[in-house]
Amino acid sequence: MRPILMKGHERPLTFLRYNRDGDLLFSCAKDHTPNVWFADNGDRLGTYSGHNGAVWSCDTAKLWDVQTGRELFTFRFDAPARSVEFAIGDGLAVITTDNFMENVPTAQVKRIAEDPDDQSEESLLVITGIKGRINRAVWGPLNRTIITAGEDATIRIWDTETGQCLKESDKEQGHQKTITSLSKSADWSHFLTGSLDKSAKLWDTRTLTLIKTYVTERPVNAVDISPLLDHILQEEIGGVKGHFGPINALAFNPDGRR
Repeated sequence: MRPILMKGHERPLTFLRYNRDGDLLFSCAKDHTPNVWFADNGDRLGTYSGHNGAVWSCDTAKLWDVQTGRELFTFRFDAPARSVEFAIGDGLAVITTDNFMENVPTAQVKRIAEDPDDQSEESLLVITGIKGRINRAVWGPLNRTIITAGEDATIRIWDTETGQCLKESDKEQGHQKTITSLSKSADWSHFLTGSLDKSAKLWDTRTLTLIKTYVTERPVNAVDISPLLDHILQEEIGGVKGHFGPINALAFNPDGRR
C-alpha cells in the first residue's frame, strides 16, 4: 500500500488520534490549529481554529464539535495544558497542566456536559504531588483509575474517587529517563510506554507489573499498540521511512491495518 501524505500543518506534529470508526484522523501540532482528515484518502476535512499557542502547550483546553468545528467550551488554567483524554462514555475528561512559574503539575478531572450551555470549568478531582511535567494521563479500566507518566520517569496509578496514589513503577525496573508516550491496549489490560532512555516497556494495567522491556538504539518519542493483536512482536517487522525529522506521534487505525 502506498503511503498517504497529509499536508497542512506548518509546524511539527505533536499528537495523532483516530476516531472510533477509524474513518477520521485528528492531528495536533505546534501551529495552533488541530486538523481532521479523511483516513482513506488523506483529504483534509476541516480545522479547529481558536488556540493561540502550540496545541500541547497553551494555558487552555478546548472542547469542540467534531462535525462543525465549532468551539463549545474553553477550560482555562494558570499553566500550560499538556495532555487530554476522554473517559469511557465521554462524560469525563482528564487534563494535565505543566509546572509553570509557581504552579505545580496537575492532572484534573472535568465533567463533560451533554449540553454545552451547562458546561463548567469546575474540576471534580485535582491530582498533585508529581515532580516534573506530566506528559500523558490516561484512564484505567472502568474509569476507576488514572495512569500518569512524564518527566520524573515514574508511572503512577491514581484512584479517581479519592485522588490517592495506588501504585508507582519500580525505580529499578522502570524507566530511567523522561517517559514521552503511553498507549493502552484495546481491552485496557496492558499498556506500553516509551522513554528517552532508549526503551519501551509493556505493563499490566491493574498491577503495574512490568511484562517486557524492548531496547532500542535511540530515544523513543512515540508508541502505539495494534488493536488486532494481544501481544507485542519482539522483532522489527517493518519501518516507516520518508520523514526528515523526529517522529513525535503514532496511531494505529482501529482496523489494525494502517
